[in-house]
Amino acid sequence: MVRFWQVAVMVCVTVSLLQAEEPAQTFVWIPPKVVESVFSPDLGMLNSERDEYATNLAVYASNSVTIAKATESSLVNARRAIALALQLSPRNKRAVVVNFQLSKGLLPEVMESNYGPPVLARLLLTRGQLLEKQGGGENKRLSRYFIQLAAEMDPKNEDAVYVSEVLRLDHGAVDWSWVTD
Repeated sequence: MVRFWQVAVMVCVTVSLLQAEEPAQTFVWIPPKVVESVFSPDLGMLNSERDEYATNLAVYASNSVTIAKATESSLVNARRAIALALQLSPRNKRAVVVNFQLSKGLLPEVMESNYGPPVLARLLLTRGQLLEKQGGGENKRLSRYFIQLAAEMDPKNEDAVYVSEVLRLDHGAVDWSWVTD
């Protein structure tokens, strides 16, 4: 009889522990559609520079989704960053891996980054301004994407926010569908 009660208590404890576990958070990742880069070799960036920016954008996207536990806004921002990374360098290892993991519903591990969001935002702003000065349709378009991302990454960066808002007022909102769809 005592043995029966011991088993019953163990079953109840096990069931209550299993129910107490936090349910896995599910999210929907809509992978960006990138067959080949929308940017030609005439873009004002070297291939090695494109790959470096793609890696840093992918790490930023991965870490922001993981830290925010895949909130809707973090997924939207990450989709933009991953899409831009894949457009800059379609075979970038970090961007391809993060895109795959998110499409399988897995939150990637937080990765060590060369640049934190404020530093990456300053780099994107500076590079965006340089692309704007270089002129040409592709350079100006990529410039808008970089500057918009810089303002979203670090809203405390007044320069990035100001430039982004002035461009928005002068030219309208950035159309992300060109790189995401």
